[in-house]
Amino acid sequence: MPFKNEIEVDWKSYQLNPEYHNTNNESVYDYLSRSKGMPIEQAKQMTKQVVDMAANAGLSIDFDTNIPANTFNAHRLIHLAAKHNLQDLAEEKLFEAHFVNSKNIGETSVLIDLAVEIGLDKDEAESVLNGNEFAEAVRYDIYESQNLGIRGVPYFVMDRKYGVSGAQPVQAFTDALTQSFTEWKETQPKTTLTSLNKNDDAVCDENGCEI
Repeated sequence: MPFKNEIEVDWKSYQLNPEYHNTNNESVYDYLSRSKGMPIEQAKQMTKQVVDMAANAGLSIDFDTNIPANTFNAHRLIHLAAKHNLQDLAEEKLFEAHFVNSKNIGETSVLIDLAVEIGLDKDEAESVLNGNEFAEAVRYDIYESQNLGIRGVPYFVMDRKYGVSGAQPVQAFTDALTQSFTEWKETQPKTTLTSLNKNDDAVCDENGCEI
């Protein structure tokens, strides 16, 4: 993509279930079974499809030991990382910790360890995570997403004009980026999203995931 160096990626906060707190050592299967009203075996089969899709893309996900967690503080850590130009690395490490290494990213100690690992100052990370800094920034991201009509993840917005939801083929992103970049050169950004999906598959919302 010839204009790739002119594209800036900005990760935004979003929570599917902001009221959730894992107080009973729930597994992913327990959570899905309880919240979606499905048998444990159905929950395992649903997540297996995600694992298989990830494996086909060269990614490793382990739902057997995965720990569901409230991600509000993890999002605050990402905002802190953005302040130091480490947002991309913070995202990657949080994904790895949660999906691959089965860390509880709802625990402050886990987040502080990750902060140090990516090069953030430990004292600053502790101050942020033990206080309220960036809390409003996280809430504003969520508010902004809701105003744009976003109700599930993953969701990608190009220049506040075009949206691509779910795990779409590479070509879908290439086409969307090319179109939005070309128009960005000529027009002002808009606030109404136009979906460029070929389908609505592979997106997760508060009701679960469509594969």
